[in-house]
Amino acid sequence: MPSAPRLPGLWPRPRARTRRDALPGLHLALGATILWVGLLVVLPLLALAIRPWQDGAAPMLAALHDRRMLAALELSFGSAALAALVNLPLGLLLAWSLVRTRLPGRRVVDALIDLPFALPTAVTGITLATLYGPHGWLGAPLAKLGVRVAFTPLGIMLALAFVGLPFVVRTLEPVLRDLPPELEEAATLLGAHRRQIVTRVLLPPLLPALATGFGLAFARGIGEYGSVIFIAGNQPFRSEIAPLLVVIRLQEFDYAGATSVGFIMLLAAFLSLAVISALRRRLSRGLGGGEAA
Repeated sequence: MPSAPRLPGLWPRPRARTRRDALPGLHLALGATILWVGLLVVLPLLALAIRPWQDGAAPMLAALHDRRMLAALELSFGSAALAALVNLPLGLLLAWSLVRTRLPGRRVVDALIDLPFALPTAVTGITLATLYGPHGWLGAPLAKLGVRVAFTPLGIMLALAFVGLPFVVRTLEPVLRDLPPELEEAATLLGAHRRQIVTRVLLPPLLPALATGFGLAFARGIGEYGSVIFIAGNQPFRSEIAPLLVVIRLQEFDYAGATSVGFIMLLAAFLSLAVISALRRRLSRGLGGGEAA
């Protein structure tokens, strides 16, 4: 039988289904996160990028021709890069020892690796300056051998290596945990030597993590201040880092010069990290292509 016609106004219309988010409160949490990141990260960086140009291009041009600033930037970036490179083999050995061995005292070493995260940077700098000073426990024997650590660029690199080592270890550790030991056993059964196992089996999947750890340690070292100034010596054109030069410009009430140096540091850091990030993505894609093949 034909159905009875629906009279308008007598039957309620079906309501449209409301779309529900998989996570309750997603929009509120996302909005709060964007607001928090904008206030703490985006807004200060935007202010740093705009402030040097408020008085015209003269402060920026003067900063670009400041030999003292260029020497400080060269020391900061060079020391950070060298310290991150030194941390790569050390971090790999420590991560390997923590993951693949059961040596006594392993938990103590695991806790000590995070010590640079817990110590105030000023305490780290004072401790290193005391140990490696001319009359320190380690500085005095090294001075007899003709090696000066404190108040030299070598001391700066040592301080940056100390604060950057945990980044490399903690980046490599989960990757090593995901590498099954059966890969090494299979390579051994196929007749591979130990060097071939390291270079062809272990290193390829570790290369993206090594690049990431290098980038994190390098980024930490560029702007490090507290752990460096006590052991650096702070001599212009020799052992003066760029963050200290920013503080000096602020103490001289040269706000345009301080922000110009900060902006150049920010731009150089962004370019350096962009190159490292591109290298890491390229290594990851190469690793995926090799696995697919």
